[in-house]
Amino acid sequence: MNKREIVLINFSGGDKPGLTSSLTAILAQHGVNILDIGQAVIHDNLSLGILVELNHQKQDSPVLKDLLFAAYEMNLSVKFSPINPDDYQHWVSQQGKDRFIITIIARKITAQQLSLVTDEIYEQGLNIEKINRLTGRVPLENTANTTKSSVEFSVRGNLKETRKMRSKFMEIAHETGCDIAFQQDNIYRRSRRLVCFDMDSTLIQTEVIVELAKRAGVGDEVHRITESAMRGEIDFNESFIQRVALLEGLDVAVMQEIADTLPITEGAERLFRNLRKYGFKTAILSGGFNYFGRHLQHKLGIDYVFANELEIVDGKLTGRHLGDIVNGEMKAEWLRKIAFKEDIHLEQTVAVGDGANDLPMINIAGLGIAFHAKPKVKENAQQAISTIGLDAVLYLMGFRDREIE
Repeated sequence: MNKREIVLINFSGGDKPGLTSSLTAILAQHGVNILDIGQAVIHDNLSLGILVELNHQKQDSPVLKDLLFAAYEMNLSVKFSPINPDDYQHWVSQQGKDRFIITIIARKITAQQLSLVTDEIYEQGLNIEKINRLTGRVPLENTANTTKSSVEFSVRGNLKETRKMRSKFMEIAHETGCDIAFQQDNIYRRSRRLVCFDMDSTLIQTEVIVELAKRAGVGDEVHRITESAMRGEIDFNESFIQRVALLEGLDVAVMQEIADTLPITEGAERLFRNLRKYGFKTAILSGGFNYFGRHLQHKLGIDYVFANELEIVDGKLTGRHLGDIVNGEMKAEWLRKIAFKEDIHLEQTVAVGDGANDLPMINIAGLGIAFHAKPKVKENAQQAISTIGLDAVLYLMGFRDREIE
């Protein structure tokens, strides 16, 4: 009497071209149904799992014998594990559970980081379905400290406590020197189309207004006001007016000098090169100044720039600005307007910034990222990057090094 049987077949051994083709050809000869399949190659070692449905006399199964012989010929180990049909049906019933993506980013990934993250995944009742390395192979020598390493976990299940999990990940990241991002795996994550950036201390490694203030001889005072505003301790609009007023009388030639020497953040050029390649729209939404935003727009190929305009009379700054101040609320509004103009859903947007005035746009974007930010900003943002450069944004969007120029 024919009997349906479910078997999990695991192959392991040295990888070489044609293994999977040869093994599936044997299954095809016997009319086998494939219920699930997964394959990974780590350092030229193959691990292949195939869940099959057999319809045959349970005794004397020719397909399993043929596979065993083929595995021997190809120098592979093979293991056959019968699966109870009731267990299989239970596995099928899990398909409705939520899916999440957890990304670890660091200069180098350590066992401690993986151990702590996977322990929290277990504590939250989630199951790891797949682990992928997003970055290229990390060299053993790292004298320049410019390597980057990223691993992505695909997990599924009914999450117990989202807030607790995010808090635990922040604690692990702080203690072990890595970044940990936690996102829901949905269609929007795989179809981002607009990426918006703060400028000062995000795209560039300085605050332009502080550089201007140094030339005007009021550096210490402006720096103090700037830091206070970035920490959210004083109103941004008032702080902006106070700082700009201190620049009165500064010659505009100084602005060109500063623009020519702006320190571009690590990874920014690589990031924008690839965003352009894949057709993303990009924008600078800054509480800084249009003059410098336009300079970066030309240098990096950015689509939109919305920042503050300084008033200039007779070649000198007047200490006043023109138009509305681009504060936190205005940044969020510009993000909405650009998305509407480009017919992009808010869930398809990304916002990156470092200060308290970036939180409104960070929190309405589909993917909001605090970049090398103050503690208060990191605590209130969806995700945070603190260990490597700006191109880490690509890994949070699911890119792999082999797809990146």
